[in-house]
Amino acid sequence: MTGTVERGRRLPVPARWGELRTWAAAVDPGHTRLHLASVATAAMLLAAVAASVLRALTGQPVTIVLFSVVLAMISNLAVNENDLRRRRITTALMVVPAAASATVSALLATNRVAADVVFVLVMMVAVAVRRYGPRGVALGMAAFMPFFFVQFLHAGPGELPFLLAGAVIGIGSTFLLRCLVFTRRSEAVLDALFRAFEARLHALLLTAVEAVETTAGEPGLDPLVRAQARLNETALLVTDRLDDTDDDTDDGPDGAAGPVAGLRQWIIDSELAAERVAMSVRRSVEHHDPIPDDDRAELAEGLRALAAATAVGTPGAIAARLYDGARSAVADIVDRPAGVGPAAREQRIGFAVVRLADAMQTTVEQARLRIAEHHDTDRETAGGDPAPEPVPEQVPPPAGRDRFGGLALHTRQAVQVGVATSLAIVVGELVSPARWYWAVIAAFVVFAGTASRGDVLSRGWARAVGTAGGVVAGMLLALLVGGNVVASLALLFVCVFLALYLVRISQAMMAFWITAVLALLYGVIGQFSVQTLVLRVEETVVGGALGMLAAYLILPTRSRTAFAEALDDALTAVDVSLRTSVDAALGRPGAGDPLEKARAVDTAVATVRTRAVPLQHPVARRPLRRGVHHTVRVVGAVDHYTRQLAAQAATASVPGWAATLEPAAERVRADLDGLRRILDDAWGPAGRREHPSGAGPADYGVGSAEELLDAAEADAASRTAAGPGTERTRRLTAARLLRRIDQLAVGLARELCGQTWSEPAPAARGAGHADGSGAAAAG
Repeated sequence: MTGTVERGRRLPVPARWGELRTWAAAVDPGHTRLHLASVATAAMLLAAVAASVLRALTGQPVTIVLFSVVLAMISNLAVNENDLRRRRITTALMVVPAAASATVSALLATNRVAADVVFVLVMMVAVAVRRYGPRGVALGMAAFMPFFFVQFLHAGPGELPFLLAGAVIGIGSTFLLRCLVFTRRSEAVLDALFRAFEARLHALLLTAVEAVETTAGEPGLDPLVRAQARLNETALLVTDRLDDTDDDTDDGPDGAAGPVAGLRQWIIDSELAAERVAMSVRRSVEHHDPIPDDDRAELAEGLRALAAATAVGTPGAIAARLYDGARSAVADIVDRPAGVGPAAREQRIGFAVVRLADAMQTTVEQARLRIAEHHDTDRETAGGDPAPEPVPEQVPPPAGRDRFGGLALHTRQAVQVGVATSLAIVVGELVSPARWYWAVIAAFVVFAGTASRGDVLSRGWARAVGTAGGVVAGMLLALLVGGNVVASLALLFVCVFLALYLVRISQAMMAFWITAVLALLYGVIGQFSVQTLVLRVEETVVGGALGMLAAYLILPTRSRTAFAEALDDALTAVDVSLRTSVDAALGRPGAGDPLEKARAVDTAVATVRTRAVPLQHPVARRPLRRGVHHTVRVVGAVDHYTRQLAAQAATASVPGWAATLEPAAERVRADLDGLRRILDDAWGPAGRREHPSGAGPADYGVGSAEELLDAAEADAASRTAAGPGTERTRRLTAARLLRRIDQLAVGLARELCGQTWSEPAPAARGAGHADGSGAAAAG
């Protein structure tokens, strides 16, 4: 059966083919990287052909072809606008800074000192304008690369008209292919992203099966945590694309929403159900629960059936039977009387399996139906590419001063880049007067997408390692082709494709394949030598080292400070989400969309995880790594419960609950604000602490909302006792989600202030309520 994994048995061919299709859908959600690399490579080929024609007609050297090809590559990589109209505008605007930069560079060709000074200024401006978002990043790169390449080619004013033509050819090739010819329809993007969501869910479930079935020793939970994070990333991509599709689709004549409206709710519901499975399994494993062999087999069977149902390509009828099979497998466990301890945690896994089967069956049906309806009703509207996979540190923060004082991030980095590249020009020329530019490029790009000096260190190290590996690969490829021009050109474009495909995954792999490209290029033009490739490694190390030195000494942003800023943003987003959810649940006009605010929390928490990476490096002290890991885990749990609360609020309307719900929610928000200030003091600059060391949670206004939440929960139970059971359960669930958020916030605050605390377990099924509403908030 497709997607079924039998331990110790080899999969049949159809199952292996199904697993391969599922892996292919998951490895590149929405085929984003494949589309970018394919179009960019095609644009470079088109630019090379068009520039070669111009060269043949004018008798210009081959440098005009190289200039066009490089700008075709940069204009693809630099433009990350999701909306098709904005992408077209940004790509077209790139011609302006590219032409201006090439003109100034050509006019300064005879004055090397002035050219170097202006080059440094151009790089500083290119970094500073990143604060204006994706368009600023693209226009900054459009100014940087032409200036550098004109200097590299030693082109003068006489070649300027052809350089400008080359800029138009390179950027025009990208505009033609990416913005006009190979645009992707919204429904095609949505379908690919939804398949990726299913595939990532499939991977999570297979990991959960392995964790449940492992009896010898303690199973590692890291793969389950990673699978959960990847599923969350893909869910964000799907909801982002749904939002863009809703924006692009006109409402009906009566103001009705478009065909895909409401699908976001189903996606979020399924993601939360999947997270509930992962969290239930993790808690059982962490507590070393002695699950009976028969129960373990039933839980594994239910999870395995879900995994098979979510494999890409599983027919709808077979998937429906598998979902029913998953429910049946755990029915005996779910129907038992409420247990405690290990028995309760075992039951929660069973409840999570049933909940996920219900959620996914509905989500798949709704997704296929609504995507098909969107295709039928919007045939003339072309969609854009899906958003790139989240790389939070590359999202420019708001302009202005940072919250701990000093200059804004991009202003700091502009100064750092100015110092680093100035030194790189000098030291690079000392190493090699002919190849100094490699050091400058390394010093410039090491700051791209970074937020702290730890990020710069990691990025510089990755480029150095990738370049060294690329030298070895380049020499092997050069020996393999043996001077065959056709084979060299074919391998060259293959390496370019791989570099573009992997650029969003790893800077080391990007540097690896670009270095291999240079080795093949030098072989084509007859200048290949081992000494040249070794020199590239030396210049790259010099440039990267100077970039790291500038990041550490010139207006440094410590990794702890960047982490504190991300935590501040995340808890601020949680506060906004809670306020919106409560207002929406109470039916207040203008409350806003709870799911949208919850998605902002997700994005902010993703940034927290990224900013934590340098602090969790093996070179960091173990207590520091442990503290960072625990803080990230608690903030991730707060994110989970906040999104669950938003999903409840999106469909609830309980205006009569305001008297007790609102005071409880305000107390929870006050505790979150106190935790935010404690985290600022714990991780931010020591000189800007709000309170000295030794301050307690009460000094920050952190208390406990338990009594207020008890009142809100009792009010919800009494007011809805005569109403539908589902509505009563929904209200009780909302109260318990608020309780979990408050418990996590107060607990972490106490730990950071030196007090002891252990994370409370969710209420057991039916605890305090005959309808089992306690289980609704669990997990």
